[in-house]
Amino acid sequence: MIATKTYFLSDFHLGTPNEQISLQREKLICKFLDEIAADAKAVYLVGDIFDFWFEYKTVVPKGFLRFFSRLVMLKEKNIDVFVFTGNHDLWMKDYFEKELNIPVYFNAIQKEIDGKQFFIGHGDGLGPGDSGYKMMKKVFTNPFCQWLFRWIHPDIGVGIANYFSRKSRIATALADEKNFGDDEWLVQYCRRKIATAHYDYFIFGHRHLPLDVSISDNCRYLNLGDWLRYNSYVVFDGSKCELKYYH
Repeated sequence: MIATKTYFLSDFHLGTPNEQISLQREKLICKFLDEIAADAKAVYLVGDIFDFWFEYKTVVPKGFLRFFSRLVMLKEKNIDVFVFTGNHDLWMKDYFEKELNIPVYFNAIQKEIDGKQFFIGHGDGLGPGDSGYKMMKKVFTNPFCQWLFRWIHPDIGVGIANYFSRKSRIATALADEKNFGDDEWLVQYCRRKIATAHYDYFIFGHRHLPLDVSISDNCRYLNLGDWLRYNSYVVFDGSKCELKYYH
């Protein structure tokens, strides 16, 4: 089979809510990656792969071996893999690049794929509003604050981070249940972006809702949903993007 498709996934939140349930989700994701390896030419993992990830100088969170092995498998099949940080795993450094030869993007990017213009990113902190999170993100991404956190023993630091990560995810899930409308921050962001440049597709995660929203006659915003409830993803076959579900 000829590799022609580009896949976009996000919000696995591996590690939550406990080891057993996370392992079941990890195995399902691995099964999906095994299947798409037959026709994939690129896979974009668009943030919040982990419920919490912090790279100390010589320590990374343990676990997720099955998932990492699938990324290696994809790379060995000459399938491009790209990773984006999300609000739960924005403390990535160079582990993916050094160990897996996978580039990590810390901000949204513009990308041409098969002649179509894509704008790809996790989606956190974009658009108007959410000033509280934007301020918090500045603190979390501050090099000095990260340096201070590294002085906490990993067993303690990861425990603290997991606690606040769960609270953040629960709050986000509750917010996601509200009615979706034109006042949605990412919709407003997309409409402002196309006022200055053309994009065929905006691809975001973060919202935990599978969405396919028309921004203009020739532009769409697709949200990738999550693998906590929906097992949703987007696939681009070279001519069109489709939001799909894996069961």
